[in-house]
Amino acid sequence: MDRNLALEVVRVTEAAALAAARLMGRGDPDAVDQTAREAFAKAFRAIETCARVVVGEGADGETEHLGQGELLGALCATGEPRVDLALDALEGDTICALGGNNALSIVLLAERGCLHPCPPTYMDKLATGPEGRGVVDLDLSPSENLQRLAQARGVYVEDLTVAILERPRHARLIDEVRRAGARVQLLADGDLAVAIATARPESGIDVLMGTGGARQGILAAGALGGLGGEFQGRFRPLTRDDGARLEAEGILDLERKLGITDLVGDTTMFAATGVTNGHLLSGVRFFGGGARTNSMVVRSSTRTVRWIEAVHHFDRKPEY
Repeated sequence: MDRNLALEVVRVTEAAALAAARLMGRGDPDAVDQTAREAFAKAFRAIETCARVVVGEGADGETEHLGQGELLGALCATGEPRVDLALDALEGDTICALGGNNALSIVLLAERGCLHPCPPTYMDKLATGPEGRGVVDLDLSPSENLQRLAQARGVYVEDLTVAILERPRHARLIDEVRRAGARVQLLADGDLAVAIATARPESGIDVLMGTGGARQGILAAGALGGLGGEFQGRFRPLTRDDGARLEAEGILDLERKLGITDLVGDTTMFAATGVTNGHLLSGVRFFGGGARTNSMVVRSSTRTVRWIEAVHHFDRKPEY
């Protein structure tokens, strides 16, 4: 993949974040999500590539923008797809609509054929930063993983903070983590931003555990691969419909543990822009005639990470 593509696609997440932030706190998740999708799609169509949506906003034909199988990019009219695309134009539509934390716009590019199929279902997740790579394992108990991670980091288990979505299904997990002695940070939503933030020591989050959205798991895997972190997942259907979706995609071995390479391949580019403030990025900040955005761009092949603070002047709006 062209290395310049990474800096091009951050314009897409910036466009979606700016559009979504205008509706932050207005109480309408559907409106803010639709606005982000439209801005994302419009901006991506100006990028000099052709990408096939593998992990998107829904199955082909089920959604107006960014559905699975859709082709995006300025070169799609004259050529075949060059890269696979996973995205979430607005991760955390309810978060943004209510003015909460950790809403993001995200895009992940991978080599053709390398993104794992991912119907709208759930995934058991284990995410941590570089010190946990090759140390933690989804097949181990939470207590064992905390002990191993603490040893690798040279700290006590009591020094570790574990992020877990606050859901009834996690009652036993939360209890075990607390009995192990670790600190727990419960999340209302937004486990994707927190999963990636485990690779940033200043975030205060050491590991993410629990079951959450599978699409967010794949996006987290792409980011953590470039950041040198660890991600492991296992598809976990919570309803019969979930199981049917997985079966339709040919995903039959539900006990299979999937690592970063299994989910996204070896070569990825990842970009994210904050919509609201969170563990990973600052949100959009408006000023008279413009706004500031905070983004990150990651290339796995070189492990280059760029943190981009951009100033946008609305009287000089780019033509997408």
